[in-house]
Amino acid sequence: MAVILDITISLDGFVTGTDDGVQALHEWAVGDGRTAQDVEQLATLTAATGAVVMGRHTFDDVDGPDGWNEDMHYGADQGDVPPPCFVVTHQAPEHVRLTDRMTIVTTGLRDALDQAAAAAGDKDVFIMGGGELGGSALRDGVVDKLHLHVAPLLLGAGTPLFEGSRVNLRLDEAATVVTRNAAHLYYDVIR
Repeated sequence: MAVILDITISLDGFVTGTDDGVQALHEWAVGDGRTAQDVEQLATLTAATGAVVMGRHTFDDVDGPDGWNEDMHYGADQGDVPPPCFVVTHQAPEHVRLTDRMTIVTTGLRDALDQAAAAAGDKDVFIMGGGELGGSALRDGVVDKLHLHVAPLLLGAGTPLFEGSRVNLRLDEAATVVTRNAAHLYYDVIR
């Protein structure tokens, strides 16, 4: 089992931007213009996922009224049952729409990762977002692998992945796949 930070970023390092930018940012994963290689990357990652850890901002998006549903969720394209998700937050939300797949963790990232690892079985734990949580995971040294899906897009503003992270990591390139929608960069963290 590995802990994998798997996140889509713009060329200028943002994981969020304007509403229009967010759709273009994730074209490789959910857009109509996905390539066969994009679909293959997503299927491979989904198959390896035993549990997901996300931050509160990501949770607010996926649990919101326009978020995940029976047709649109983690792994939906593969017909998989969604993996359990663990939400790292300082304060539990008043309402959780997707109660069947979300566990709220108010005791920190490491506790969420422990719970996710127990739920993942022999599969990997994926940290899917957002930027603040991803940066924290890198700073805390809990990431075994870093997957960056770099969209050919400059957002100019938004939530940066690496701002103030003070991350000093050595990475070993595991694989690179480039499509018109993203450069899928896979790294192992060298300890």
